[in-house]
Amino acid sequence: MLRSLLAVALASVALPAWAEPPRVVTDIAAVHSLVSRVMKGVGEPELLIPAGASPHFYALKPSDAGKLRDAQIVIKIGPQLSPWMDRPLTSLAQGAKRLHLLEQPGTITLAARTGATFEPHRDHGDHHPGTGEDDHDHDHDHGHAAIDPHAWLDPENGKIWLPLIARALSDLDPEHAADYSANATAGTAEIDRAMADTRAALASVQDLHFIVFHDAYQYFEHRFGLNAAGAIALSHASPPGPARISELRERVEALDVTCALTEPQFDLDLVRTVFDGHDLKTAVVDPAGSAIPLGPDMYPELIRSVGAALTSCN
Repeated sequence: MLRSLLAVALASVALPAWAEPPRVVTDIAAVHSLVSRVMKGVGEPELLIPAGASPHFYALKPSDAGKLRDAQIVIKIGPQLSPWMDRPLTSLAQGAKRLHLLEQPGTITLAARTGATFEPHRDHGDHHPGTGEDDHDHDHDHGHAAIDPHAWLDPENGKIWLPLIARALSDLDPEHAADYSANATAGTAEIDRAMADTRAALASVQDLHFIVFHDAYQYFEHRFGLNAAGAIALSHASPPGPARISELRERVEALDVTCALTEPQFDLDLVRTVFDGHDLKTAVVDPAGSAIPLGPDMYPELIRSVGAALTSCN
């Protein structure tokens, strides 16, 4: 009996002491997917803002407060997307590290558009905060204009962020650093495949002019060379006034626009008002990917889903 107990004790000493994975909180589903890809086989992040909820105006629940209190790191787009998060992070997650993706060197950013109509896309360069590098002159004055926060819809940003996420997690959990790095590399290849699929799908709509309800797709347009003609609403909280609708109707007339991208929560009657008297096709698309299951595959599927919606509107 004594010999058996001793053997068990020795065996337990010999077992490796595996580190617990970091406790990670992410803001939106797209970021959750990127982090899930990096943590695949090691652990899973927590999602703070549930699918279908607006990241601009979300009210925390008691369970969300618990997630933040337990977090070792919070990975999010940045205050440009969800400025309300600063206060609860300061009060509930004081000890947690923060990774604001929009502020990372190399991240491609575009200035927010405020007008009802957009000029046709020219060949923009990529703006890289923190590096001062621009491939070409930009139409946007980044020094004086607010940054459009929907940067996850440029899949190149997803590729830029994966190794940054891996590095941040490795700092907290060096034992799994090799896993995080390998997962980030695999995730990059998956995004490349999603981009290739999306480019192929969009080949038939390169000359399509379309109106969006909410101006969330600038990064996607920029990456894939698309031609959005305008946005019906300035933001989630700002319904369009008569002057904006009138300007859009003139644009629809001038370009013979027949396609509108709508989102599940928005009022189709406003879209019909803009297109009154014109043929109209609509495609429902969600920049947050609310209908796509959470997990490592969600982000590449989100990119494909936006391309598929546009293709269906041709």
